[in-house]
Amino acid sequence: MLKTYITHVGFTYGYSDLWLSQQTNSDINDVLQKAYDKVHELIQQYKDGTLPLTRGLSSDEALELYIVNELSRARDRAGKTADRAFPDNNSGVIMASTGARGSTLNIGQMTAALGQQSIRGKRIYKGYHYRSLPHFKTNDTNPDAKGFIKSNYRDGLSPLEFFFHAMGGREGLVDTAVRTQQSGYMQRRLINALEHLKIEYDQTVRDPHGNIMQYVYGEDGIDPAKSDHGEAVNISRLIESESVIDEGRKATEHEIKNIVQRYAENLNPRLRNNLQEALLENKLSKEGIEKVIKKTIDLNERALAEPGEAVGVVTAQSIGEPGTQMTLRTFHFAGVKERNVTLGLPRLIELVDARKKPVTPTMDVYLDSDYKVSREKALEVAREIILTRVSDLIEKTDIDYSGILSFYLSEDKLSERGCEIKEVYEVLKGSKKKYETYLNEKKLLVKITSPDKPDAQTLLTLKNKLLSARIKGVPDIERVTIVKQDDEWVIQTAGSNLAKLVAIKGVDTSRITTNNVYEIWQTLGIEAARTALVKEITNTLEEQGLEVDTRHIMLVADLMTSKGYLQQIGRHGIAGTKTSVLARAAFEITVPTIARASLEGQIETLRGVTENVIVGATVPVGTGMVELYMMVKERNGEDNR
Repeated sequence: MLKTYITHVGFTYGYSDLWLSQQTNSDINDVLQKAYDKVHELIQQYKDGTLPLTRGLSSDEALELYIVNELSRARDRAGKTADRAFPDNNSGVIMASTGARGSTLNIGQMTAALGQQSIRGKRIYKGYHYRSLPHFKTNDTNPDAKGFIKSNYRDGLSPLEFFFHAMGGREGLVDTAVRTQQSGYMQRRLINALEHLKIEYDQTVRDPHGNIMQYVYGEDGIDPAKSDHGEAVNISRLIESESVIDEGRKATEHEIKNIVQRYAENLNPRLRNNLQEALLENKLSKEGIEKVIKKTIDLNERALAEPGEAVGVVTAQSIGEPGTQMTLRTFHFAGVKERNVTLGLPRLIELVDARKKPVTPTMDVYLDSDYKVSREKALEVAREIILTRVSDLIEKTDIDYSGILSFYLSEDKLSERGCEIKEVYEVLKGSKKKYETYLNEKKLLVKITSPDKPDAQTLLTLKNKLLSARIKGVPDIERVTIVKQDDEWVIQTAGSNLAKLVAIKGVDTSRITTNNVYEIWQTLGIEAARTALVKEITNTLEEQGLEVDTRHIMLVADLMTSKGYLQQIGRHGIAGTKTSVLARAAFEITVPTIARASLEGQIETLRGVTENVIVGATVPVGTGMVELYMMVKERNGEDNR
């Protein structure tokens, strides 16, 4: 009916749909002007040295962060102002609100302001010396000079704005070209590593040599293609449709549990619990419950994956395809905008490559009951965690080239990190008696004298070595932030070191997490690494708004950890350690593989996919997995074969 209506009436979106009243336009200008004033105020505070600093950021970084946030809010406010001015029957509003196409952001950019143009996640600051274009003064603090566009698409951009917009757009094009290559190569590696996995007749997932990867595919044997967003049965819909026609006395809680228990052996534990919970919430009669359970069992059996299914290839495609849609360069601040987290395609590649060190390692350190309640207690733990070097506590250093180094310590920094001058002195004194150390507690001064007159280079090397000496804290933990989550204080870190952090007093070892899967494997074992891998891949895909069935992700994680240690998906891991010579040669490093195989006399058993494609034989997956044998009867004693 609606389709017929829209066919006859038509739907159009014209220039007139973008016009705003003079009042709204002046409101938008006011919003932008207020933001500009706030930015200038922030810059003035920065110059006066009164800018409130956020932990772990220098004053320059903090200023930039505040300005970017302010301008981003200004664009949103301007967009909202324009959005509110349009009636509900405006074509743009209809498209955005029904979810047909576009968003309020698009309407905002057409009618209010384009906002900040960015390159690699930063404002546009490169170009000429201390300015982006020759049309601006050097070190111009005006947001316009760094690529903020006040105009909208309806009124058109000024030449300078147009240039900045083209810079931002160019990055999008380059990004697309690079992303296609990267995600294409990742998909090729995934397919190569997973192509030979299939479901056997006993429901296990195995490679061609009979090594078990999963005892039941995806832990429940359900084929994601036959499921409803990962669920084999939509229980709530079943119960809802049954309740419409259900008659008779409603079953009691005890009766419901008994009926479910009777059918328990035909259901997996998760499905059984979900079914029981749903039935207890929406009470039906005994007959209705029986019907729902029988229907659930039937649907569950229909949704099972069939033996011979090439689950490996399906998995590789299901993870590879969203990879092409992911944004490449997404540096996103998590938590309190202080720690960079790699997201999108680079993070996904990092995970399937089983890298020893992620680009941005981070940890969430949960605290035990004594420490999680107050910020002060959490600060105590944070001071123990953050890596404190001598250089973090120094006000200034002096070098006397006759062989004397003077370290002037800062009282503020000492108290902020919770250190004593004695600790610093002990560290600087060192075990090797190559130099003499003097301490002046009143002046907060540590002097180091080298007896044999060293040359300037040796002195500088010694100074740098002493400055980087560790006083306390956990190695690799560069920054910490204390954040309140629900009713407890949590420490978020930049840098990761699980093995050492577990030993620190006040840390809740059962909940501490890191995004470094390799470290989890080394500290907690392979099962923990497998769980972490599933969690990290799922989070990366979900953050980009992509839905990939968890069974696919589990299969990749199970394959990567199946040998008891972490293997990458690629030539140094699964694809490179295949037993088949032809499969290895077809992937990468062809000639050395074949040369080595002929030298060692390796045998090609032709059990996998690639090998059979190369020699032109039937691929042993799906229907090709079934082998037929024919018995021929002997008649009249003659051999009739």
